[in-house]
Amino acid sequence: MIRTALLALLATGLVGQATARRPAAPAPFKTTFTAAQMANKQAVVETSAGTFVIDLRPDLAPNHVGYFMKLAGEGAYPGTTFHRVIKNGIVQGGDPLSKDPAKKSQYGTGGLGVLKAEISNEPFTAGAVAAVIRPKDPDSAGAQFFVCVTDQPSLAGQYTIFGRVSEGLEVVRKISETPADDKGVATDRIEITSVTIRDVPPPEPLAFSTETVEQLAQYRAVLETSMGNITVGFFPDQAPEHVRTFLRLAQAGVFDGTSFHRVVPGFVVQTGYLSTRGPLTQKQQALVHNLQPEFNDTKHVKGILSMARGDDPASATTSFFIVIGDTAPSLDNKYTVFGHVLEGLDVLERIAQAPLTGEAPVTRIDLAHVRTVAPSR
Repeated sequence: MIRTALLALLATGLVGQATARRPAAPAPFKTTFTAAQMANKQAVVETSAGTFVIDLRPDLAPNHVGYFMKLAGEGAYPGTTFHRVIKNGIVQGGDPLSKDPAKKSQYGTGGLGVLKAEISNEPFTAGAVAAVIRPKDPDSAGAQFFVCVTDQPSLAGQYTIFGRVSEGLEVVRKISETPADDKGVATDRIEITSVTIRDVPPPEPLAFSTETVEQLAQYRAVLETSMGNITVGFFPDQAPEHVRTFLRLAQAGVFDGTSFHRVVPGFVVQTGYLSTRGPLTQKQQALVHNLQPEFNDTKHVKGILSMARGDDPASATTSFFIVIGDTAPSLDNKYTVFGHVLEGLDVLERIAQAPLTGEAPVTRIDLAHVRTVAPSR
């Protein structure tokens, strides 16, 4: 449906509208920035809906990047809007005419006819940032740009990609959900408030990557559920990477908003499954990966915290379970034990007594937040 709507929008010229008459185009813009001046740069785009960051790609489209940097430096983008949107498809902005609400009928026609196409093989996957053009005129890009919220392979070979959203794709998705009319024209104003060019910052150190096993063993996590709090401790001597990953995911809020989706009285309760929560941010998604098993000799007895997985022993990601029966020997050496309950067994008992449809609670039981507690110094 998104692809059909997008193709219809393109066919009617809504990604770069044509004008009835245009003066002869000037010579295409050629950037005066050197390759070194454009290398390793990001654009921080602040909007009324939040902030996202674009990694600029002069290796793909040097003149497009140079022109974007020029406009950003001149303060051309603040006050412009994301005037066209397709929910979970694309967002389009940067038209200088969109600064004036009285010119809404002309949105999509401004700031074009400056750049010659710089088509590459870069895929039109989620986060791709490309230049808007006039219909059937590949050499007509300028100030306007669009961002792919989801993969849009049908656009390949037609538009110039000059960057990619590296942070804040969830903000772009939110912008795409702005109410719009049947032509995709946004009915609410989502404005760009600033565009700042900066050097790509050094990568942040990965949380919980430097602590010793002894230090990790002192950490606690509080599972704040809709039925009460459960405090757990960890066995980093048995499963160090599982402990580091759990603490990392908890600190980043990956577990927040999941539910206890599986309850088997006398056996286990399970939570942390990503399909039970809303979309992750880009930073959160980057932390999710398959874990290599760290099977150990710790038995699955009441209160044990262990990682869920699929048929593949290396398929564990975020979902975990807590044993609520006295013992579950069928799980031993097949699932990775990495912690145990210190407080809150009574909460687990209440969860286990909830009415069920099969193994699913009739009424949703939330894991609202997992709070990490550092050891006291």
